[in-house]
Amino acid sequence: MSTVAPEQLTVPPPFRRDRRVHAWILVKALSDAGDAVWTIALAWTAVQNTSPAVAGLIVAAGTVPRAVILLFGGVLADRADARRVMMLFNAIRVVVLVSVALWVLAEPPSVALLLTAAIAFGVCDAFYEPSAGTIARQLVRPEDLPSYSAMSQTATRLGTIAGAAVGGVLVAWSGLAGSASVNALTFALVVAFIAAWLRPRFRLARADREPSLRAIARGFGHLRVHPTTRTLVIALSGLNLAVGPAIGIGLALRAHDQGWGAPAVGLFEALLGLGAAAGAASVLRWRPRREAYAGFWALVVQGAAIIALGFGSVWGVGAAAFVIGVTAGYASVLLSATFAATVDTAYLGRMSALTRLGDDCLMPLAMAAFGALASATAVGIPFAVFGGAMMAIMVLPLSSPTFRRMTLREASSSA
Repeated sequence: MSTVAPEQLTVPPPFRRDRRVHAWILVKALSDAGDAVWTIALAWTAVQNTSPAVAGLIVAAGTVPRAVILLFGGVLADRADARRVMMLFNAIRVVVLVSVALWVLAEPPSVALLLTAAIAFGVCDAFYEPSAGTIARQLVRPEDLPSYSAMSQTATRLGTIAGAAVGGVLVAWSGLAGSASVNALTFALVVAFIAAWLRPRFRLARADREPSLRAIARGFGHLRVHPTTRTLVIALSGLNLAVGPAIGIGLALRAHDQGWGAPAVGLFEALLGLGAAAGAASVLRWRPRREAYAGFWALVVQGAAIIALGFGSVWGVGAAAFVIGVTAGYASVLLSATFAATVDTAYLGRMSALTRLGDDCLMPLAMAAFGALASATAVGIPFAVFGGAMMAIMVLPLSSPTFRRMTLREASSSA
């Protein structure tokens, strides 16, 4: 397919010297650290003040409104100024967090308060994330998107890890009020940075104004007639559906089945996170010429590593978890960069929203299916089924001549 290149407003500097973009990535990583602090504080407060069932409901409360509203957020992203949308919903997050902090200083945290905060964050995410998904395409050249994505994802992962490490200490020391205040500060920093320094270098095509439901339907119609975009959307929206259950449920099942204990699960998770950061960072140093093709091959390797999780010794499972992390970080960087560079910019917000629906809508089903299969068969079987399915699905994009030829190194608008 062919897309119209965005209008260039200013000439970006080479990515390695693009201090404004580097600063944006750092600010966003600080915000991700704040999010991790808030997530831990919300979960801990819910567990301390309610039953396990209600605590689970509170933690998951933001998922449903986000899934329901996400496509409308995509429509808004394709119509409006992404910067203004991002500033507005980050400002709303600041108001929510400050309100929570003030409330719990006066009264004990209630279920209603925690539910309201979680739902408000889910709604903000639904409108913020599709617009944020378009910002990279407005800042850097298409050929620089893999480097941007690699640095951004590495910083995000490190920020989340640091925030999680600090979050437990902070909630124990200052409670929900302190954790909410810290996250409010990080969001305020994001709003200030966007307002003062973040300026687009490329103007994206805007979608025609029409009823939102019709605009959503037009987005699905766009997928029908553009097979390359369709393949990328399916790949990115389903990126976690095989590995998510294997990590989220499978590692605990294997550790329990083999008598390795909870410390082994923590080790596996740490190796996974370390591998993901290394995989994302590796693109900065060793970037393939055919980004999408390399990304899809990485997912083939990831499928084999998922199978390996179900068998072997504790060290073999640890090695497989590290490989999964590396391939996840590597493939995510390359495929998300290809996605941002090649999707028609008038549909980029809606396509970004679709890629996020996989985790919200399909992940619970995938988790349930993995657990049911493990209960009905041997523990290794669901690993083999999910990993083998990922490897089999990758045959489609790897056999596509478009992906075998595509490169972002050339100034090309073909996709």
